[in-house]
Amino acid sequence: MSAPRFDELIHAPTRLSLVSLLAATEWAEFRYLREQLGLSDSALSKQLTTLEQAGYVEVRKSFVGKRPRTSVKLSWPGRAAFDGHVAALQQIVARAGASVLP
Repeated sequence: MSAPRFDELIHAPTRLSLVSLLAATEWAEFRYLREQLGLSDSALSKQLTTLEQAGYVEVRKSFVGKRPRTSVKLSWPGRAAFDGHVAALQQIVARAGASVLP
């Protein structure tokens, strides 16, 4: 488990939701992420670019027939940042005597 470390980049609600989805899978298609998050193509693309520039995600572009296909994966640094952020959130919530776990 990563050391608790609050991550401002991941904490933004849309990016936190996005990274959470990616943490649960090996690779996720752009279309799936867009539908799950209820974002426009441009909004999702902007979030992915931000995460890619930070080294938190890997983006793979390919073609299936003549159709472009974009897949996204959480990188090892992204996984460590996410795990550390979740641990920091758990510590914050625990101070109130609450838990984020059932």
